[in-house]
Amino acid sequence: MTAMELAADVGDAKRPGAILFMCGLNAIRSPMAEAIARSILPANTYIRSAGVRAGERDPFVDVVLDEIGLSLGRRQPQTLEELEDDYFDLIITLSPQAHHAALELTRSNAIDVVYWPTMDPTVVSGTREQILDSYREVRDHLAVLIESRLLKRNGIAAQSA
Repeated sequence: MTAMELAADVGDAKRPGAILFMCGLNAIRSPMAEAIARSILPANTYIRSAGVRAGERDPFVDVVLDEIGLSLGRRQPQTLEELEDDYFDLIITLSPQAHHAALELTRSNAIDVVYWPTMDPTVVSGTREQILDSYREVRDHLAVLIESRLLKRNGIAAQSA
C-alpha cells in the first residue's frame, strides 16, 4: 500500500458517517446544507437536517438549489423530535439557537458538535433579485464549507467558521 493510499484510508476513517445539519426552523439553511452535502459527500454518508422549531418551506430555497441542479423534492421542514434516527457522529449547527440546542442535546453523548455561523437570508429586504442574492450567498457559503471541511479535509477537529 502506498503512502497516498494509506493516507486516503486514514482520511476516510475520520469522515463522519452520519451528519445532522441544524438551524432554527429547518426551512432554509439546514435543508440547503443537507441537499448540498448529499450531492458532494459519498453516498454511504447518512445526512439529515432538522430545526429547533417547526418551520415552513421557503420557495426561495427551491429557486437557488434549482440553479445548481439540486432539489429538496417533497421534503418538508422537520424538528429534532420528528427525526426517524437520532444517532449522528457529527451535528453541524448553522445558527446560535441550534448550536445551544445541540450542545444541550449532546451533553451526555459522545457526538461532535460544530458551529458554522451562517447568515439568515430572510433579514435581507429589497427586490426579488436582491433577496435571491442573499439566498445564493448562503448556498455558496455552505457549499464551500461542506466541500472544504467534510470532503477534502476528511476531518472535523476544531472547525468553527
